[in-house]
Amino acid sequence: MKQVIQNFKSGELYVDDVPLPSISEGMVLVENKFSLISAGTERGTVKVGKASLLGKAKQRPDLVAQVIQNIKKEGLKATLDKVKTKLDSLKALGYSTSGVVSASMDTNNMFQVGDRVACAGQDYASHSEIVAIPQNLIAKIPDNVSFEDASYTTLGAIALQGVRQSEPTLGDNVCVIGLGLLGQITCQLLKANGCNVFGIDLSSRLVALANETVADNAMLRSDSNLLATIDDFTNGHGFDSVIITAATPSNDPIELSAEIARKKGKIVVVGAVKMDIPRDPHFFRKELDLRMSCSYGPGRYDVNYEENGQDYPYAYVRWTEQRNMEAFLKLISNGSVNLKPLTTHVFDIVEAEKAYDIVLGKVEEFSLGILLKYDDSNSLKNVSKFKVNTNAVKNINIGFIGAGSFAQSYLIPNVKAAGASLDTVVTTKGITSKNVAEKFGFNHTSSNADDVMENPQINTVFIATPHNSHAQYAIGALKANKHVFIEKPLAMTPEELKDVEEDYKEAGVTLMVGFNRRFADVSKAIKKAFENLTEPVFVNIRVNAGFIPKEHWTQNPEIGGGRIIGEMCHFIDLMQYFTDSEPIKVYADCINTTNEKLKADDNISIIVKFKNGSVGSLNYLANGDKSLPKEMIEVFGGGKTGRIHDFRSGELHEGNKITKIKSISKGHKQEVEAFLTSIKEGTVSPISFESIRLTTETTFKIIDSLNIGLPQTIS
Repeated sequence: MKQVIQNFKSGELYVDDVPLPSISEGMVLVENKFSLISAGTERGTVKVGKASLLGKAKQRPDLVAQVIQNIKKEGLKATLDKVKTKLDSLKALGYSTSGVVSASMDTNNMFQVGDRVACAGQDYASHSEIVAIPQNLIAKIPDNVSFEDASYTTLGAIALQGVRQSEPTLGDNVCVIGLGLLGQITCQLLKANGCNVFGIDLSSRLVALANETVADNAMLRSDSNLLATIDDFTNGHGFDSVIITAATPSNDPIELSAEIARKKGKIVVVGAVKMDIPRDPHFFRKELDLRMSCSYGPGRYDVNYEENGQDYPYAYVRWTEQRNMEAFLKLISNGSVNLKPLTTHVFDIVEAEKAYDIVLGKVEEFSLGILLKYDDSNSLKNVSKFKVNTNAVKNINIGFIGAGSFAQSYLIPNVKAAGASLDTVVTTKGITSKNVAEKFGFNHTSSNADDVMENPQINTVFIATPHNSHAQYAIGALKANKHVFIEKPLAMTPEELKDVEEDYKEAGVTLMVGFNRRFADVSKAIKKAFENLTEPVFVNIRVNAGFIPKEHWTQNPEIGGGRIIGEMCHFIDLMQYFTDSEPIKVYADCINTTNEKLKADDNISIIVKFKNGSVGSLNYLANGDKSLPKEMIEVFGGGKTGRIHDFRSGELHEGNKITKIKSISKGHKQEVEAFLTSIKEGTVSPISFESIRLTTETTFKIIDSLNIGLPQTIS
């Protein structure tokens, strides 16, 4: 399928063929008919992409701060590799489309194949022939509304939320500052609400359009008669509310809005403007009410609403993102909103570069609503797999299912460096798999895991998807008799673990989970120091893991499984490695808290007893300070102590002497090499399946221990 793409590193913008997206539960697949280029938002996005590295840094100081923090935590080289991965990526553009449902897995059974729908969402409702949309970001189009008009729905919902924040009543005097596409729609919504509407802009063309179509009056900001006219318009009282839909680094819209608002009036900020709020003379003396309007409405930036499909109760949250979309479509349907005068250009998707030349000002031509049109003639629209390269196929030929930032930083480069061939990369979004294939040299790009599972030339599969799909893909690979590397965890439930175990026993291939820490040089050095010890050891691990919000996908019990299953498995494996024994019993307890932001079991103490008498202690904490190193591991036994400091360095205390140990890495490179070597030489897996199974089962027993309050036996 064709999609508008921007290379975030070079800034190049073009149209290319990519695999169609795939959908999962709660998603709807839509064949686009039209999409709207939101000039203000997309102009800014494209300009950031075209900026130099220094220019990008100036425009996103928040990301620069993250980079600095990451350097402190992981070092300069690891951070630079991450930054390069982020920069060398392809970005989808657009967030407002209309089309026809081609497949649906929505949980409410609201959408059927053939339904006409409007779609919303950055990275979802993209300028692409086919899009995959979460169920709460899609709305049915009334029969008498065209696809062209419906493609404005997202922008209309943003305008509608701004109007709702101003709480207009019949007969209110309302000023709209900024008469671009968002401002023009806002004016129409206010008129539909029975308001007297006054518009202000820097452009004479936009002022003229507002005067011709909807505004009771509109004037240039530079007009010397502006304030006098406003006095006359409001009978000297000032506006009941002012809605700022402009996008500018200037503070003028804020200052002007305060000057022209009545006492106790409302100022609503919808556009991206500077917000240095001057206390005097107006904000303080008039007791002005300053409000922010959050995009499409309630639900925006809430992962549970947008991505997980959890709607808000109608009785308590009357207007959500989706309900705002539906309301705007109804306003188009009944004639309260007329979008025809706002559409200035329509381009076919293959001519998208011409459209962006106008948006970026390369072509001097007045524009407002620019639409991209999609036809049905592209024979590659529904293709899930494309050939990208023709590299030679080697003895170990690999398919990747999932290729997020972790896989791109730690797995794929090491696989390539080890000499295996990269055959196919699969991600749910075609643009991502295309980017990864081009960046690392995969022969094929795909959005369908079957393209890996059913390819007889692929003999090894790497799985780096969200945790809830690990067992499913592992079983698929084992049934296809392929070697499997799974980025932890192996499974999310005891039932999944049992199913994987049964298929593994029948397959006769190598299976490994990405427990990288045991492969780090510092871990190997300490293990060697204790290898001839016959007495039990004590392993003490403290992890300053850091806070992760409950809304993050890893904390979702249905997707990520939480940190016990998803992260603490690393340290249970490390305990097995150092004790050289099997866990037989575990007890866990966590903090009690009434703080709704905190997840109690993110702050937990775990004791594991091993078959040979060894004991492991894990204190995993999310309530500490970031300046403290993340991981401290200590191994005690036989009069010796080994220590690992965040895998940056280590030391061995023996014979009243301290031997320093260098740490080159955290073991990611070494684990990949060990896995591929075992396949090449036909040797046993670097980590036995029984050890992996026990680690996984121990995480389940930790949860049981928390729930029951008693130690749990590990079978």
